[in-house]
Amino acid sequence: MVDTVSLREAFAERFGGTPQLFRAPGRVNLIGEHTDYNDGFVMPAALEFEAQAAASVRDDRIIRIHSLNNGQSAEIDLSAAGNTPRGDWTDYAFGVAVMLEAAGKQISGADILVSSSVPVGSGLSSSAALEVVVGYTLLSLSGHAVDTVELAQICQKAENDYVGMRCGIMDQFISCNGVHDHALMIDCRSLERKPVPIDPKARIVVANSMVHHALADGEYNKRRNSCEEGVRLLTPALGDIAALRDVSFAALEENRDFLPELTYRRCRHIVTENERVLTAAEVLERGDLEAFGQLMNASHASMRDDYEISCAEVDTLVDIAQNQPGVFGARMTGGGFGGCVVALVAAEAVDGFIENVRVAYREATGHTSDIFACAPQDGAGPLDQ
Repeated sequence: MVDTVSLREAFAERFGGTPQLFRAPGRVNLIGEHTDYNDGFVMPAALEFEAQAAASVRDDRIIRIHSLNNGQSAEIDLSAAGNTPRGDWTDYAFGVAVMLEAAGKQISGADILVSSSVPVGSGLSSSAALEVVVGYTLLSLSGHAVDTVELAQICQKAENDYVGMRCGIMDQFISCNGVHDHALMIDCRSLERKPVPIDPKARIVVANSMVHHALADGEYNKRRNSCEEGVRLLTPALGDIAALRDVSFAALEENRDFLPELTYRRCRHIVTENERVLTAAEVLERGDLEAFGQLMNASHASMRDDYEISCAEVDTLVDIAQNQPGVFGARMTGGGFGGCVVALVAAEAVDGFIENVRVAYREATGHTSDIFACAPQDGAGPLDQ
């Protein structure tokens, strides 16, 4: 992570002048995978890894952006007609600017330098962190008060309609609204949220499989299409259902003959995952870490077998993690097809867990996992100057 002095200096060298600084965190999802775009429930936490922006306002309608991570620069003129996606990382930034304008937010031009410590392709929401930090920056520089729920919705729309990734709102929402030392239980239909404390006797540990995914390549959207097909096929039997959020496990089982086998299994993951998240909030509230860990383990089995979004390396990493002393549970986290595993580990066992998992995973796959313990952080805002 770049310190604020270096961030200012890099901005001055690139653009000149003195910038304002902003931040937006990545996230790890403790439980509730692919439920967000089904109007369901999720339980993420914001991470120490974050996207940072140094920026100053311009007197025209041009947004210039430079990334310290890849050394690339680009610009967009908001006054030009028909700004369209370019098919690269800038879509996540410029798409937010375009969608802010579409939402009636008059945006000033800006010079923006970005830097991110969120690993790309790891399932920790590097794209959402970039979207949110750019959105927060543009609103602030343009004199708008920032409504973090509205900002999350606009950033999601940018990813859906500009980037072409049909994600739910979880990633942008937790980046905007994270709570220190808490996970956030989010109802993705009402957008109501409830901070859920993480018992200090346990730590969240994230292990990167070092196998990276690209979710916009179609697999993610295929899963969403299966869910929508399930709703369509179940509607004649169940009446007016808007999403799989409205389907109980009993109702799904009773009407499974309406569904092709693959669609049924996709729906079964979502329906049971929603139930797991609701139960998870209850057990965390009362500090039952063992029960929470069992729900994490069951979530991974469902993602692996019913939703089929895991891969051999991730399954190996989960199996190693689940069998360590002091672990309560472990599961894949993020959109799938690689990325990270999240585990809940007894505080006193964390050091041994990290060392044992790193060694065993390297022996099993040849990959050296980047593993770290983390504490939940606050959502987006100004970066301490």
